[in-house]
Amino acid sequence: IPDSGHKYYLQFTTEDYRSRENAGSCLATVLYPKKSSPPVVNIKCTHTKDQKKIQEEDNRLYQKIRHQTKPITGNNIPDSYGNIEPALEPVWALAVAGSSYIMWGKSTENVGYSMAQVKSARQWIRRDDFIEFDYTVLLHEIPTQEIISCHMRLTWLPGHHSLKVKYFCASENDAFEDGSGTESGSAAGTSHERGANF
Repeated sequence: IPDSGHKYYLQFTTEDYRSRENAGSCLATVLYPKKSSPPVVNIKCTHTKDQKKIQEEDNRLYQKIRHQTKPITGNNIPDSYGNIEPALEPVWALAVAGSSYIMWGKSTENVGYSMAQVKSARQWIRRDDFIEFDYTVLLHEIPTQEIISCHMRLTWLPGHHSLKVKYFCASENDAFEDGSGTESGSAAGTSHERGANF
């Protein structure tokens, strides 16, 4: 598109992150602006997985995290052998969802990202019903093969708006970026600002 950038039309299928079952198909348009900013995406999906089942799975994950007697902490998820302790699987699942907002915001037409590892995770105990975590995640940059370290704060409450993510990455000198989504979906939440250092 003259003076705007390149626009792509995509058709793809999605899969359940844990079971690898087909979760639906999507049609999307993606515009990469000429100026350095996140892509503009319009997307429509049809789900093959029952939405009620998705909500039940979200609620099970939420209850598992919410009813811990002590804050959850973890390091090096997965470990150097690719293993994830069963108790840390919910922490990993939330990190995958949250880091997708970072990858979305940082991706360009020529550079993409995948999540390599959660270096550290720490749950904050809150007085309300939201779940909140601080993460340090390592992203694999493609095609440069660099590993980028990002700090991410994530809040979530199933069924309430979208997952809320604030982040900054070691390669950037910017203040916090808000990578939060505007769509409802699995692992959804809303924001809660905290005075503590990020």
